[in-house]
Parts: sequence; structure tokens; C-alpha cells
Amino acid sequence: MAADAGALARIRGPLRYAMGTLYVVAGVLHFVVPNLYVQVVPPSLPRPLALVYLSGAAEVLLGVGVMRDRTRRYAAWGLIALLIAVFPANVYMATHDVTAEGLPDGLGTPSDAALWARLPFQVVLVLWAWWYTRPAPSDGR
Repeated sequence: MAADAGALARIRGPLRYAMGTLYVVAGVLHFVVPNLYVQVVPPSLPRPLALVYLSGAAEVLLGVGVMRDRTRRYAAWGLIALLIAVFPANVYMATHDVTAEGLPDGLGTPSDAALWARLPFQVVLVLWAWWYTRPAPSDGR
């Protein structure tokens, strides 16, 4: 058991930077191809383009924040909140046959299985972020 804890402690830092980078890239894409994201905003929500830009900015800021020691815990809580906030868009994609137009050639539209698999995967992403709300083994906070 102690060996497992040591292995987890060793990969905790690199995985934090991987997570942060993924959120920064995803957030930037909200500004590069906003119409791709507008398509997945449920129609019941107002101002889809503004929501896309807002969520993109949040992803960039929180992704950078989770990589910094001073803001890691706050940013991780923010990522959890963001993942919960965007969950309705993922449900909407899976339940309403949303076709993502404007994807780069070769990516194609995600399959129904991928869209449905994304829903429980959100739990994995929340748990990954939650890991960084906890004190690091060496910082005692």
C-alpha cells in the first residue's frame, strides 16, 4: 500500500501539469472555433456564444491556476464547478443527436457510444480535479 502511495505522489505533479495543459488548450479552442462549441449549448440556455467564451476563459484561467502551487487548490475547485456546469451540454449532445459541424477533417462526428461514454467520464475528470483540492503530501496544507 505504501508503495502505491509513493507512486501516486511521484506522478501527482506531472499529472497536474498535464491536466492544466489540457484545460488551457481546450479553453483556447473555444476562441479559435467558437461555432463548434455553440452547437452543443442546450437551446434552453441564453446567449450561447457568450457562454462559450465564458467557459473557454474559465478553462484557460483554471488550467493555468491548477499548475501554480499558490492557486492549485482554488483552481481545482473551480474546475470541479466548471465540469458540473458544462455537464448539461454533454447530456444534450448525447440525447439530441447533435452533429458537430466544423470539426477538422479526419475527426468526424463522435459516435453515440463516445457521447454516452463521455458522461461517466466526467466523474473521472471531477475526481482528477478533486485530487488537487487535497494537500500535497509535502506541503502539509
